[in-house]
Amino acid sequence: MRTIAFGYLWALLCLLPTYSFSQYNQGAKINGKVEGPDGSPLEFANVVLNNAADSSMVKVEITSLEGLFAMDGVPEGRYWINVSYVGLPPFGSELFQLKAGQQFELPLIQLKEASIGLTEVVVTAEKPLVEVRADKMVFNVENTINASGSTAFELLRKAPGVVVDNNDNINLLGRAGVQVYIDGKPSPLSTTDLAAFLKTVQSDEIEAIEVITNPSSRYDAEGNAGIINIRMKKDKRLGANANLNLGYSVGKVPQYNGTVSGNYRNEHLNAFGSYSHSEGENRNYMDLRRRQLGMFYDQKNQQGHQWSSHNFKAGTDFFLGDKHTVGFLATGYLSDNNSWSNSRTPFGTIAANRVDTILLAQGNDDNSRNNLNFNLNYRFDDKGGKVWNIDADYGRFRNDGAAYQPNYYTDPTETVTFREKINTNETPTDIDIYTFKVDHERPMLGGQVGAGLKLAKVSTDNTFRFFDEFDGSPVLNTNRSNRFAYEENINAGYLNYQRQMGKVGVQAGLRVEQTHSTGDLVSFKEGAEGEQFDREYVDFFPSGGLTYAPSEKHSFQLTYSRRINRPSYQDLNPFLNKLDELTYEQGNPFLKPEYANNIQLTHSFNYRFNTTLSYSHTKDLITRITDTAEVNASYITWLNLADQYNYSLSISAPIPITKWWSSFTNMTGSYTQNKADYGDGKLVNLDATTFNIYSQHTFRLPHDFSIEVSGWYNSPSLWGGTFEMDAMWSMDAGIQKKILDGRGNIRLAISDIFRTNEWHGISRFGALDLDVSGGWDSRRFRVNFSYLLGNDQVKGARRRNTGLEEEQNRVKSGD
Repeated sequence: MRTIAFGYLWALLCLLPTYSFSQYNQGAKINGKVEGPDGSPLEFANVVLNNAADSSMVKVEITSLEGLFAMDGVPEGRYWINVSYVGLPPFGSELFQLKAGQQFELPLIQLKEASIGLTEVVVTAEKPLVEVRADKMVFNVENTINASGSTAFELLRKAPGVVVDNNDNINLLGRAGVQVYIDGKPSPLSTTDLAAFLKTVQSDEIEAIEVITNPSSRYDAEGNAGIINIRMKKDKRLGANANLNLGYSVGKVPQYNGTVSGNYRNEHLNAFGSYSHSEGENRNYMDLRRRQLGMFYDQKNQQGHQWSSHNFKAGTDFFLGDKHTVGFLATGYLSDNNSWSNSRTPFGTIAANRVDTILLAQGNDDNSRNNLNFNLNYRFDDKGGKVWNIDADYGRFRNDGAAYQPNYYTDPTETVTFREKINTNETPTDIDIYTFKVDHERPMLGGQVGAGLKLAKVSTDNTFRFFDEFDGSPVLNTNRSNRFAYEENINAGYLNYQRQMGKVGVQAGLRVEQTHSTGDLVSFKEGAEGEQFDREYVDFFPSGGLTYAPSEKHSFQLTYSRRINRPSYQDLNPFLNKLDELTYEQGNPFLKPEYANNIQLTHSFNYRFNTTLSYSHTKDLITRITDTAEVNASYITWLNLADQYNYSLSISAPIPITKWWSSFTNMTGSYTQNKADYGDGKLVNLDATTFNIYSQHTFRLPHDFSIEVSGWYNSPSLWGGTFEMDAMWSMDAGIQKKILDGRGNIRLAISDIFRTNEWHGISRFGALDLDVSGGWDSRRFRVNFSYLLGNDQVKGARRRNTGLEEEQNRVKSGD
């Protein structure tokens, strides 16, 4: 079955180039010329062809020295042209209809000077805060005041339809299983490590956040709830330049960050690079009230996390003529982290209703992370719709962790110590990822056909060494130490077809993925038997879409996709990691992938207001469960829920209220139902109707000042399979001033003004009742300065997706 499926896909990919040139040449061709206000040809103007049905971008060109541009291979349909140039107001054409094979000549386009009064006014085109497109929503954070001095992780909390829970899990439209991409490639990091990484990526490095709720078959099938793609700033038309950003923020503790980036381009090559450094500390707290088997435990925990991180990127694109480009890209993330915790847990019997013993636990964790990625890329683009893209990638991820945790059992007065237990552990993790992929697109059958292949190999090596301390010396505990080796091979192929037929557009695709994984758990205990598993399966992931635009102001889109979410590599490792003597975490080697079927109906009005109705059914949902272990202890592990059902309604409305006041509001309501039966009375049957809203308002003031006010609210919801969470809300504000002829920018902002960003939830599972609450250093004052040097008229680095996409989101290492 596997051989036949991939044989067909490979044959299709090989046969595509042999399709007759007459078929390829059926697309229409557009020619045009752009002039400046004085009638002279305008070079380096941006010309964007947009689909009238959904306002999505179809093609982009740059005008030549003579102000000319041409677009070949355009499918039949209705379009409009947008032309922009720095310092001049943009131009938008009337709608026009193209037929197959048509040669369409646009009337002369002349950009006009901006209207000015007694004082000179400089007009620059700015992107709206949110762009609503047929296949995604784009959150343009680049010029957002409240984004200044913050991190990528903090920005995700503000993205429309996105909710980040208390455990740093990212949910989209009420669903878990989101795949996070960085510049089109999925991060290999797990929840914990991805959050740690995104907390070091500064907002001044980010151009936009794309929210893709129903990806087509050309995307990896990983990610049940969809994809969040964080686009970095390397794509701007920066040219030969230097860009400097400095930031400082203070709450309970200070944080610092700085970024420098550069770009140089000529007709033969484009070289680009960036470096950023951040350091600081996070503070948070958690209160855990636990009732189990006749006992009560009331834990209070204070935590701090100090870090010093370095992020870098360097790349070069070589232009081998007008159609061929070869590029090399290297990215890296180096970080040293130290975390501390102080925990106090009084406990006793519920019947006696008094404290018998207090557990005092102090933790100190050190982690050194070293992540490097290398990409070699070849791209062929004939500017007429025929594209070849080849990527070879290697990702190297290293994490050396060590923890020291003394535990003391005392009497209720904390004057007498009954018992002392000191635990230490070492957790080195090595992960290597190799990928190779080929993608091809061309006009065919009156539309656009795409096909591709991807090969991925992942090798992970996790060692857990646990030590007991006797007389001040650590002694290896072989009963609790192990080594877990995991290998995975995924071979994938896809075929996708798109066509616009007047007011109707269709898209259909199929992705096939064959997975082979092996795991080997070796105990350090002499004579102990290990555990092995060997799994192989083939999955089919269909996707499809239908668009209909009955008029210029209305369009409808119906989409379907089947998705998968595989367990992170470390969550399969069953080693036992103690948080204190009464609480520990443990992986589950028997976790199965979860599968989701997603259906979405969207209505767009006036290319601006979107209403989306979604349904999702997830089978074998991977969820975090807290359960009892013997009488006193509890543990956290990952299990598969039987089913999760989710219904959601989302409304997005960017509204320009006046010339100086603009706003964007996103509202999402969802209904979620979780069901599972693990036996022994351990049932999960929960449902919740939730609502969240995000709103941002921007006020343009005289003298290059602007003010932003934003806020969000999340109603009570479900989390982690068994937790029922209370409502949360927060508000931010900021002010911006442009200086130094517009090349400099100073931003002041405050996040979580009223310090309301705290969480609380309850869980009842089996014999365990939990009541948990917590918060972090969320109210922070920020100041940020940015300055641009150099020529801003030369095109910057091209954006390209590499092959380390699905695999990067599944690497996990401790925080």
